[in-house]
Amino acid sequence: MDAEQLRENAHKMVDFIADYYKTIENFPVLSQVQPGYLRELLPDSAPTQPESLQHIFDDIQAKILPGVTHWQSPNYFAYYPSNSSIAGFLGEMLSAGLNIVGFSWITSPAATELEMIVLDWLAKLIKLPDDFLSTGQGGGVIQGTASEAVLVVVLAARDNFLRRVGKNALEKLVVYASDQTHSALQKACQIAGIHPENCRMLTTNSTTSYALSPIVLNEAISNDITSGLIPFFLCGTVGTTSSTAVDPLGELGKIAKNNGMWFHVDAAYAGSACICPEYRHYIDGVEEADSFNMNAHKWFLTNFDCSVLWIKDRTALIQSLSTSPEFLKNKASQANMVVDYKDWQIPLGRRFRSLKLWMVLRLYGLENLQSYIRNHITLAKNFEEFVTQDPRFEIVTPRIYSLVYAVNSTGKIFISHTVLSGTYILRFAVGAPLTEESHVNAAWKVLQDEASALLSTSLG
Repeated sequence: MDAEQLRENAHKMVDFIADYYKTIENFPVLSQVQPGYLRELLPDSAPTQPESLQHIFDDIQAKILPGVTHWQSPNYFAYYPSNSSIAGFLGEMLSAGLNIVGFSWITSPAATELEMIVLDWLAKLIKLPDDFLSTGQGGGVIQGTASEAVLVVVLAARDNFLRRVGKNALEKLVVYASDQTHSALQKACQIAGIHPENCRMLTTNSTTSYALSPIVLNEAISNDITSGLIPFFLCGTVGTTSSTAVDPLGELGKIAKNNGMWFHVDAAYAGSACICPEYRHYIDGVEEADSFNMNAHKWFLTNFDCSVLWIKDRTALIQSLSTSPEFLKNKASQANMVVDYKDWQIPLGRRFRSLKLWMVLRLYGLENLQSYIRNHITLAKNFEEFVTQDPRFEIVTPRIYSLVYAVNSTGKIFISHTVLSGTYILRFAVGAPLTEESHVNAAWKVLQDEASALLSTSLG
């Protein structure tokens, strides 16, 4: 690595990225290419001689960017937010520059200790119980995604139960969640060896705003116990991906406690909002949880990937995931003086991801982060008023699928859909860092235009 060559090329890359953000609204939000487009544009084999950075930039501009869906566009309203920011970008850049592999404390003490400190900071911002802080028996760890977070806690809960009831009881273990819970839970159960027929994705409906009903949960648990099965894991969600449902954590937590179950809270989507005091009540009851997860890379200005998992009893994770080959042994680890995050996750290696979160918290501060969240919520409420006041959207509802396709084909905005109680639903998720009131208004205009075109076609 030549320092001056790095300086020269890194400046060019920063300029390229800055220009991209400056012109991001010029791109179709949803990529308009066809499957296999890139194979026709790139050579069949790698070059034998080095090429210039400018040549690569030209290829990115002409061949790569047309195949990118622009998640950071202010006109991106699909799925869920995936935030980036200057602070997050700088932290990512520093992490890449240092390029440490921080699987244990000794491999880079600062990486482990900064992660512990920063996650304690964040836990205090959302007022998690002290049990989740690293100063006690628990603590936080950065996973790649919420899918990894739920997997490791399912494994920890499984092993915790099997140590008590015997390994042969695996086929009797039962998992509970609502049918709105992220599909990552089902994948985690598959990996953990939980029998598919023992995964209870309990039906929800509009009467509870698609939240999991404690009555339904209690009934399912009672039936399973009567059948000789063992309830062992419950997942509650704060902001389901499909319907943004918020499960009643307090009631669910008491049910889990009464039945000796592990209670995990997935707040990957909406957890960030809880830094605002007026939204903190959405995680009331978290004191009953064994583990809690939120994605800082969704709505907290921290570049992907940065999924934060807190756990009350770190020993449960370590007992499930720890390995200690001779070549990794060292005095600090053997004396239990330090945290080795390799024992809190699936992979061995890990990046210095806490730098991103540290920079976000320091460069923006709590007040600015709260304002950021509040602004998006205000914009979403404004959009809700547009929809409820326009009678055309009651008429066009049966043709929502056609409307979504037509809107996304314009390239002006990108939205996505779901199905709730058998009804096809349009989702409009406000949360991109660059989105302002003008973008929400313009998106509404696109929806109006395309809805009117659909109606005129059907009436014609």
